Amino acid sequence: MSDPMRPRASLRTAVVWEVLKDALDRQVKTTGRRSLDVLDSGGGSGNFAVPVARLGHRVTVVDPSPNALFALERRAAEAGVADLVTGVQGDALGLFDVVDRGAYDAVLLHGVLEHMDDPAEGVASVAAALRPSGTLSLLAAGLGGAVLARALAGHFTEARTALGDPAGRWGEADPVPHRFTPDQLTALVEAAGVRVGAVHGVRVFADLVPGVLVDTEPGALDALLKLEAAAAEEPAFHAVATQLHVLGEKTPTQGD
Repeated sequence: MSDPMRPRASLRTAVVWEVLKDALDRQVKTTGRRSLDVLDSGGGSGNFAVPVARLGHRVTVVDPSPNALFALERRAAEAGVADLVTGVQGDALGLFDVVDRGAYDAVLLHGVLEHMDDPAEGVASVAAALRPSGTLSLLAAGLGGAVLARALAGHFTEARTALGDPAGRWGEADPVPHRFTPDQLTALVEAAGVRVGAVHGVRVFADLVPGVLVDTEPGALDALLKLEAAAAEEPAFHAVATQLHVLGEKTPTQGD
């Protein structure tokens, strides 16, 4: 799904995309409908929304940025899926001011939860947008990856601060308001009435490998992509991933 002219972009998206695509394929088989209704909350310019639409699904992107929505419109048009992508200005905590409850087969919340004042409310909100047995794809900042990165950069005090901070922050200058452990994320998802199907570590190695090695060493990118895919499913590596991806299914009996 990544731009082939930006090889390192695939390191940030490949694992999540493959997991999401498989989940949507299963939803198609389960529902018997070839075109699903997908909500991308905070989807910005369409990094995931446009590829999902290219699979034939109807995608609604809710984002607070008019500029991002303009870029989304242009991107969808260039990809030939303008009729399948709808951009709406709004945010996750005011989601039902702009979309309907229980109206979507799948909901994406990627790179948004860590910036919410109330992560639990945010997860509950997007979960309420799902139809029974709908799929939730949640991608959020991982605590372990940040601790490791600060330590490897020589910022040992900041690494220790992040490790002991309830929000996983390394200091006042930290641009990320919240980071999560796998247990914290799965607890948020389950509390929202979504059964966790799988947890994946994302960017386990990619952020630690020198860019010059990936960009210039023959075969390095492909080998690193394969390594990331293999490590993503291993619980031992979830604790050091830069991001954590949780895939879940809304409990059919759960009320909104």
